[in-house]
Amino acid sequence: MRSHRAVLLLSCAVVALTGCRSATRTPSEVPDAEAPVAPDALRPVASFARIEDAQARSVALFVEAGRVIAHPRCTNCHPPDGRPRQGMSQQAHVPAVVGGEDGHGAPGLPCTACHQAANTPTVGATVASIPGNPKWALAPVEMAWIGRSLGEICEQLKDPKRNGGKDLAAIQHHMAQDVLVGWGWNPGPGRQPVPGTQAEFGALIQAWVDTGAHCPKP
Repeated sequence: MRSHRAVLLLSCAVVALTGCRSATRTPSEVPDAEAPVAPDALRPVASFARIEDAQARSVALFVEAGRVIAHPRCTNCHPPDGRPRQGMSQQAHVPAVVGGEDGHGAPGLPCTACHQAANTPTVGATVASIPGNPKWALAPVEMAWIGRSLGEICEQLKDPKRNGGKDLAAIQHHMAQDVLVGWGWNPGPGRQPVPGTQAEFGALIQAWVDTGAHCPKP
């Protein structure tokens, strides 16, 4: 009996001294979706676990993903008038250009005339680099985001008639894997990237889909 008690006391002492504890997180250890987050970071999916209502959690997940979607790095290429925008202030593209019928520029002046397959640093210019990507293009007007609320953008994303016939799985894959979407995290010298990483963003979109893909109110 004394031997068992000694073992028990020794075990308790080890736990007290080493801080050993169960690998299972207690509710107080789960990251909180309301906790402050750095401007260049995204809240992890786990931080939304405390939101018990699935619809409310779905909306909250999309709002967090919206910090990427509604960022000028993304919306600049989703104009309603076929003319790309530039910078965080979203001024009209200089020189004046249009996306044309296919989003790749007007006849005789394709986007690739200036935008190469990779960001191109500049010397002695007012901008530090010219953005580039192998898939550089404007989004179709059906997917215009500038001037739209996050709820309206959400409904656009879910609508196959406006999103190029994509289902939710295809939308998630586009967000998580597409190289042009990924440019937002690597916009070149002199430009602010979107927050987080593409992997974290893709995880938020997947969690949004898994919870019913609910949208914020327009």
